[in-house]
Amino acid sequence: MVEKLVDFWKACCYISAGMIYLKDNPLLRTPLKSEHIKNRLLGHWGASPALSFVYVHANRVINKYNLNAIFIAGPGHGAPGVIAPVYLEGTLSEYYPEFTQDEEGMKKLFKYFSFPGGFGSHCTPELPGSIQEGGELGYSLSHAYGAIFDNPKLLAVTVIGDGEAETGPLAASWHSNKFLNPARDGAVLPVLSLNGYKINNPTVLARIEEAELLNLFKGYGYDPIIVDGTDDYVESHQKMAEAMDKSVERIINIWSDAKEKIQRPILPMIILRSPKGWTAPKIVKDHYIEGYWRSHQVPLSDVKENTENLVILQQWLMSYEPNKLFDQSGKLRKDLLELIPPDNLKMSKNPISNGGLIRIPLKLPQLKEFSIDPQQQKYHENTRPLGDYLRKIIDLNPNNFRVFGPDETKSNRLDAIFAHGKAWNARIFPVDSDEGYLSAFGRVMEILSEHTIEGWLEGYLLTGRHGFLNTYEGFAPIISSMVNQFGKWIDISSDISWRMPVSSLNLLLTSVVWRQDHNGFTHQDPGFITSIVDKWPNVVRVYFPPDANTLLATTWHCLQTTNRINIIVADKQKHPQYLNIDEAIKNVIKGIGIWNFASNHPQEEPDVVVASCGDIPTKEAIAAVKIVKDFFPELRIRFVNVINLFALTPSGEHPDGLTDREFDSYFTTDKPVIFNFHGYPWLIHRLTYRRKNHDNIHVRGYRENRKYGIDSTALSPFLKGRGGITTPMQLSILNQTDRFSIAIDIIDRVERISQKAGYARDLIRNAQIEALQYAYEHGVDKPDLCD
Repeated sequence: MVEKLVDFWKACCYISAGMIYLKDNPLLRTPLKSEHIKNRLLGHWGASPALSFVYVHANRVINKYNLNAIFIAGPGHGAPGVIAPVYLEGTLSEYYPEFTQDEEGMKKLFKYFSFPGGFGSHCTPELPGSIQEGGELGYSLSHAYGAIFDNPKLLAVTVIGDGEAETGPLAASWHSNKFLNPARDGAVLPVLSLNGYKINNPTVLARIEEAELLNLFKGYGYDPIIVDGTDDYVESHQKMAEAMDKSVERIINIWSDAKEKIQRPILPMIILRSPKGWTAPKIVKDHYIEGYWRSHQVPLSDVKENTENLVILQQWLMSYEPNKLFDQSGKLRKDLLELIPPDNLKMSKNPISNGGLIRIPLKLPQLKEFSIDPQQQKYHENTRPLGDYLRKIIDLNPNNFRVFGPDETKSNRLDAIFAHGKAWNARIFPVDSDEGYLSAFGRVMEILSEHTIEGWLEGYLLTGRHGFLNTYEGFAPIISSMVNQFGKWIDISSDISWRMPVSSLNLLLTSVVWRQDHNGFTHQDPGFITSIVDKWPNVVRVYFPPDANTLLATTWHCLQTTNRINIIVADKQKHPQYLNIDEAIKNVIKGIGIWNFASNHPQEEPDVVVASCGDIPTKEAIAAVKIVKDFFPELRIRFVNVINLFALTPSGEHPDGLTDREFDSYFTTDKPVIFNFHGYPWLIHRLTYRRKNHDNIHVRGYRENRKYGIDSTALSPFLKGRGGITTPMQLSILNQTDRFSIAIDIIDRVERISQKAGYARDLIRNAQIEALQYAYEHGVDKPDLCD
């Protein structure tokens, strides 16, 4: 059996190397020539042999123990090492019939790897069985745990590169085992691939002493087994087989024991120490290849021009003995086919890795049960009813919906879901039950690592389930790059016919920039939305619900969508409530609406349009309109509220965008528009620059470089806010998004009242100064300014 494992692995290595180098003569039936080599050599060899090594042994234990398993490749450019076994076991040929199991199909596979229209060097969505691209390092382990939560008896064999292991996201995700419940969850088998080098530097974990390495992972709560990959391939495979058997049997025992007692399992893990670029030439022209960083990408990059190195390449490829591995037609040797699991157990065909196949739509409760009456409850915490709604969703969907957050779920007023417990499988103290409770069966996932919860959620979604993540807006940029990678995955997946849609990634950003007055300048950052709006119009949505009912309706809508990233920005504090639930649903469906109650003479052509996007900007904009109406009751003011940010874009650029005619009907073609926005003001200009009335759109929003409207030495203490503590109104005034600044702007931009506006303008400015003085003296805003 071991000899067959060696041969299957050698076949994988041959395919991997062939994909990097060859466009013709795939089985080396004739001596290798320059014209057989690709014109452009792309790909990464360094991690590929170890990935194939683990894949082959995963297949062996799948057959031996009848396992339900998926394979996750962490090393970023390790695709050759995964594509090769997926091709040899026949799955690739099923999904892509052109890659037949013969010499011609192998030739096409070689040509189209790292080639326009072909497979990339990562485990992209085009690769069957993949849920982790690896292009950005650090997420393999959190994705693996996300995949096995609520997937009992699922084994996620997860290869972690030692370069990847140096990243913060990966380091934090080792703690995911403290949230694992073996009675309802599967298990992760981490395989740390220590090949010693990154792109051109040694890796930390490969250079520390063995005792320190083992103690590190024992401290994380794992039982590590070291396997050394050497030149003795038979011995290496024998040791790996023993380690895999021991690990799988331990996991099976953990699952069995969990029926009687729930305790935190000490999961096995394997540390595979093998040379980087294993099996490549050791030294070429006095330069190390195998076991050194030079094998990271293309070890011999000049073989098309360098005849001496071309000979070395042929010797390298022939060392795998392709003539013994493949028959005359190019098909894998028959006895090696016995190592391939049956179709229903192949990792490359596991429906869990194509989560849309097994996704069941959520059962959603009626919104009216959780809505509030704005006539009866004029002020309310916007996120509080959402917590009740999410609790009910968990009631109705106890096995395929979880809520994720970095220790902020209660802070964000969603703690009603604690009725279902916080997932926790470490020590529990009596005081922990004082509010909420910790439980191995909890449905709320909290760890103070934004990367880990995002990775959990992504893994959970990609394997067919549903979820919701809440975090502070100021900390969302921590996961901006992760969300970007996920969006790319979804965008590509949407174009792959056999990839079924998965549930959307739903992110609630709360504790928003405008209520970080108490935390100061460092916590004021609305930049996450700026980083996301340029991405994939078919994928991204950004919503700014202004009150509790609209937040409920937005969430209800988002949880029904697939293949999207839905960003919801809503503050958690008490705010005025505007819309009943029926009105809220309509406004969410439209994405934009004229609010007659906040307008003045709404049935007439407006003199000015006041627009808002965001709960706090809406509050200040409505207050500004009221101020102006009191001074100029004849002024025709149209109030427009924007919930769906992409409604502002042209319909040709985004599915939710308004046509030019629709946009003009809201914002006119020639009237001034004062737009109070939640984020950076230039974002609105980017979205509307092609509109006819763009030159008349004047946007107010958060600004890092603030130019204050009041220049007075006497008032300077009231205007300092950088790095310090402010009140909400003071923060708004600093950014000129307050009611007074907007009211003055309205007066200044409507020509027909500008000649008689001096008196009103002066009184409004006095009120603004009084607001600053009051905040500076009392530490809070004037009570009447909360209205």
